[in-house]
Amino acid sequence: MRNSLGPLLRRGMVGAFSLASLWAPGGPAAAAPAMPTTSTAPTASTPSPAPVAAEAESLAFTQRYRALQHGGIVRAANSSITCRRPVERSAASCPAAREGRAATNDDNDDFEMFYIDVDNDPNTYNSSRAEVRPPSGARVSYARLYWGGNLRVGEQKPPKDNGRVLIAEPGGQYKEVLADTVVGHRVAHGADAFQASADVTALVRSSGAGAYTVAQVNVAMGHSAAGAWGGWTLMVAYEKESEPLRHLAMWDGFDPLGPGGDRTVRLPGITFPKGAEGRAGLVAYNGDRGRTGGSFTLSAGGLTTRLADGANPRDDVLNSTISEPGRTAPGRTPAYPNTLGYDSDVFELDKGLRHGGDRLDFRLVSPRDTAWAGALFVAVDAKR
Repeated sequence: MRNSLGPLLRRGMVGAFSLASLWAPGGPAAAAPAMPTTSTAPTASTPSPAPVAAEAESLAFTQRYRALQHGGIVRAANSSITCRRPVERSAASCPAAREGRAATNDDNDDFEMFYIDVDNDPNTYNSSRAEVRPPSGARVSYARLYWGGNLRVGEQKPPKDNGRVLIAEPGGQYKEVLADTVVGHRVAHGADAFQASADVTALVRSSGAGAYTVAQVNVAMGHSAAGAWGGWTLMVAYEKESEPLRHLAMWDGFDPLGPGGDRTVRLPGITFPKGAEGRAGLVAYNGDRGRTGGSFTLSAGGLTTRLADGANPRDDVLNSTISEPGRTAPGRTPAYPNTLGYDSDVFELDKGLRHGGDRLDFRLVSPRDTAWAGALFVAVDAKR
């Protein structure tokens, strides 16, 4: 998305996350209290009425889940909307933009955007699919679904539907999922952005690995200067005795990275040894490919490391990708390399952890785009 912010644009947009654990070594896993959130939908065309969830313009990043256990975190993600046709002759073709082959003009505001719909169900207007793959023999400890996007593009979607989506497990039928926490929702810079989430542990634990389909994400289609974007991410923490003992945690919020903004979350005490290995996953909205200056840095044990890989350049992290370290994430339908405004990325932390330490600081910077940070997970070795 492009915004005419004048002098404010030059001030940049900064979000910072200072992360550490809230658990004592050997402490039990814990998650924020949640009400049941999945039920069988009668049909997709006649959904049960969804209660209107409470909303807030900004939600500070807070811990959602924590554990010290042998295991890790995996995730599945996909976008819910993509381009249909360019709106200017100078823009790249839509197929070239989707595949990341366009040198310029491949942002969501260069195109008329339309829904992704892979399920062949006439009762859903958007749907996409992605695989979640815990290791064989692992037990799911916790699973959370995040979804969000822009409600105002060529059309205005009603905010009352922000807190509801449909999810189908591998080989299963759609089930209604309702947000179990306050929904982040803010109108700013021509966009009407939101993120919602829900605990889906019971569903993922019983269904296991495979391709999950998420439908009816409340995003708008069309064209505007703000651009259309939206998608979903399913984070899954698992336990497996043969894997290293790790600190596992998920944080989420709804943090607009406005001009000059600096947002920090400080949590006390995490200990990781020299040579530890780890990963971090980030969910963010409305980053544009090719807008240099965006970065994601880790400070730990006296080192500051700018996180980057083959899928995420060091100066363009919010580049509309769904990635595993160094590559586009596999197992998605569709599997567009350029999601045109939705980021769900996983980064290796090993270089930044080599000195050991007792605290992790993550800093996300978006100097040119109005972006929103939505969720973050960390899985870091507790022993070597």
